[in-house]
Amino acid sequence: MRLPVRLPCDCVARRLAMAFGLLIALLLLVGAGSLTTAKVADHMHDRVSRLEPVLRENMRVRDQVTRMSRAVRTYLLTGDTAARSSYHQMRDEPFATLAEARRTATASAQRDLATQDRQLRAYVRVADQQAMATPGSAAASRLTAEAAREFTAFDTTNQRLEMQVTGDMQRLEDRADAFLNGSFAGIGVLLAAGGALAVVTAVRTTRALTRPLQSTAGTLCRLASGEHSARAEEEGPEEIRAVARSVNALADESDRLRAIEQERARLAHTARAVGVRIREHLDVDQVLDTACAGIGEGLEADHAFVLLTEEDSPLVRVARAWIAGRGLLPAQDQPIPPIPFDVVRDHYRRGTAWCLNDLPAVLAEGSPLPGAPGSFGEGGLPQDARAAAETLGLVGVLVVPLGVGEKPLGAVFLARTRPDRPWLPVEIETAESMAAGVGRALHTAQLYKKETHLVEKLRALDKAKSDFLSTVSHELRTPLTSIVGYIELLKDEETGPLSPPQLHMLDVVDRNANRLRALIEDLLTLSRIESGVFGSKKEPVDLCLLVASAADAIRPAAEAASVTLETHCPSRPLILEADSDQLDRVVMNLLSNAVKFTPKGGKVTVRAEDRDGESVLSVSDTGIGIPAAEQEKLFQRFFRASNATDAAIPGTGLGLTIVRTIVANHGGEMEVHSEEGRGTTFTARLPIAAASGAAASS
Repeated sequence: MRLPVRLPCDCVARRLAMAFGLLIALLLLVGAGSLTTAKVADHMHDRVSRLEPVLRENMRVRDQVTRMSRAVRTYLLTGDTAARSSYHQMRDEPFATLAEARRTATASAQRDLATQDRQLRAYVRVADQQAMATPGSAAASRLTAEAAREFTAFDTTNQRLEMQVTGDMQRLEDRADAFLNGSFAGIGVLLAAGGALAVVTAVRTTRALTRPLQSTAGTLCRLASGEHSARAEEEGPEEIRAVARSVNALADESDRLRAIEQERARLAHTARAVGVRIREHLDVDQVLDTACAGIGEGLEADHAFVLLTEEDSPLVRVARAWIAGRGLLPAQDQPIPPIPFDVVRDHYRRGTAWCLNDLPAVLAEGSPLPGAPGSFGEGGLPQDARAAAETLGLVGVLVVPLGVGEKPLGAVFLARTRPDRPWLPVEIETAESMAAGVGRALHTAQLYKKETHLVEKLRALDKAKSDFLSTVSHELRTPLTSIVGYIELLKDEETGPLSPPQLHMLDVVDRNANRLRALIEDLLTLSRIESGVFGSKKEPVDLCLLVASAADAIRPAAEAASVTLETHCPSRPLILEADSDQLDRVVMNLLSNAVKFTPKGGKVTVRAEDRDGESVLSVSDTGIGIPAAEQEKLFQRFFRASNATDAAIPGTGLGLTIVRTIVANHGGEMEVHSEEGRGTTFTARLPIAAASGAAASS
């Protein structure tokens, strides 16, 4: 059973209840009076409304009968048949009007209407005879007199009913006016008395409420303006005193929250500073040193430890230890024993920090650590860990996991030895934020360390490969030179005549020796490029002469392959600052490739021109083309297009790599446009020498 609430004697609710009770009572009385007045007035209006149709229809009947009488008399006086027809048309209208009036008439009016109906019928019987009589006859005169008597009787009854209804309506309106005036006067007196009482009550209530409220409002203004020491006085009714107490409580809470926010800002600044120092290092040891000392100092811990996982190890050991006042400890002075890997893994999967602010009490009970991860939460601390905690005097502990992605890296262990300094939520949030940064930095440092070792191995391997290529190429060049020399001696027939089959075999050997020499030159050039010693000895070179010379050199091979070779060069020299040997190699490589990949009956076109202040060398063919998906890899070392490999066209895949390197060393760019089965165009854009450009413009 719910007991009724008893209000204090001096409370806002009681004062307002009295004031509003008076107002409500006044409103109820005024409303009741208004409703009663409206109800009575509506009833009287309804009665008047019921009489109005009777009066209206009564007057209408008299008008209709008068027009009928006028029409009959007109006929008897003038003999006008139209007047008689008009009479017959209006003959039944009065009866319908009387019937309409009787439907809404009162009992007294019903009697007069019934009398009018009888009198009207008597008059109509005579009027019908009049309408049949001959105008001016004796019968017409007699009927006119009789009709006048009947009409007079009807008219008398009609006027009596009109006067009666009019009088009833007037009396009802007078009574309604009198009732309304009396009601208005009574309501006015009631309003005046109630208003006076309400004003008195309101003034007393206002005086009792405004003074303490103004005092409380002034306190709020002072608090809002920054005067945090302002407090409200507890005075006035109970509710206002409660408001003052609430204002004071809010001010105290605001002071507490402001202190927390200041601490949060300080910790955030510390976290940023520590994060910046950690990110400055890519060495794992430096990251660990900075993180352990920075977190311990920033969070004002007494002890800070960073534990790291080890690959294929069931234990997670302390990698760094820091003690307030002593700093980082040597590696051999780690006071915390290793912990099982499953504890760290379970902790990292949870993704939240674990905190306990009363460690001695839990250790004294010997129970599992509440909420701790892994085996620590199931069976408690191992004996060696309990001994270490008691030796260090740990009271409040905070453990935050370290890791990246799904991989746990370890944990940050913070501890305090003072019971009056428990770990606060804002400190836990800051520790989690700092640990996340440490995890990323540690992961980055580990990756950097692995990458550094890998890069060193790759550099050593690449150097060994380059040295091997250079050595092998030099060692192959000497015997190859000897082979080519002896082939030339044999062809000179100084050692004796050779048969045609022998000459053919020497041609095959010579051709393959030249191919091997070109491959060796390519390997040596590639080795110089990769070792960084590939350079260009630049001097003025006419690109047109180079193109013509290369075309002459490649033309026999083109004719042997039934490929048409065309050259297009301007009439004036096209001077470049370039290494003539290297540029000649570019033209020869592009032309030899074009001839090699063009089938019989095809065409190779080489063009050199001055375009927009730079020289443009293009070599086009109608050969097999290059698949679109493979064109991006075209300039990579040893890459060959799949259709060339399928067609068993010989090559090393080094020529285009060397061509692009030479063009790049001359400040130019290479472009390729190809369509499989329709041909390829290689374009080299090279800067024109200043003198040549001036000559061209002149």
